[in-house]
Amino acid sequence: MDKRISVFDRYAVEYDRWFDSHPEVFKSELNALRRFISEQDFFGLEIGVGTGRFAQHLGIKIGVEPAVNMAEIAKRRGIEVVAAVAENLPFSDSCFELVLMNTVLCFLDDPEIAIKEAKRVLKPKGKLLIGIIDKNSFLGRLYDLKRGRFYEYAKFYSVSDVIFLLKRAKFSNIKICQTIFRKPSEIDKIEPVIEGWGKGGFVAICAQQTK
Repeated sequence: MDKRISVFDRYAVEYDRWFDSHPEVFKSELNALRRFISEQDFFGLEIGVGTGRFAQHLGIKIGVEPAVNMAEIAKRRGIEVVAAVAENLPFSDSCFELVLMNTVLCFLDDPEIAIKEAKRVLKPKGKLLIGIIDKNSFLGRLYDLKRGRFYEYAKFYSVSDVIFLLKRAKFSNIKICQTIFRKPSEIDKIEPVIEGWGKGGFVAICAQQTK
């Protein structure tokens, strides 16, 4: 098993509990992603669904996850989980209205192919929503220096990197917001969400399927 996957498989419970001990961080990131989900009812997919925390709160019912133990936790949260990777999605063309990739790009073999796959499975005018730890932010630099267990093999990307990949894949109507302006260990209340990027450690990027 890939080292990037095996660490999440082995420490799935520990990973999930981190959000229990940092609830304000979770809610802040969730609020940033929610900013781009206006539909009350939609057919969505999360690629790299993990333990299903974000999918559950965002109303996403289907997830892709290669780490078995992560997937089991997500299933207990009511998510239908398919064992697959982002670069080879087992779904037909144009079947989802929303695809979420939250802190997933940094663990992929080929983010460009993954974004093209997300585009393939999106319906016309569907949305691709990407959450990243911005490589150029204070948080990205902190995680790059102190990688810890889960980010040991991660390759962080900047907002500009993601915009480049989205434009190459011919996505349009790109919108961006940011949150997390302090170290997670210092956050004791929900952080604000503001437009743009450059200050926040967590950035949500939304783009629209053009076909």
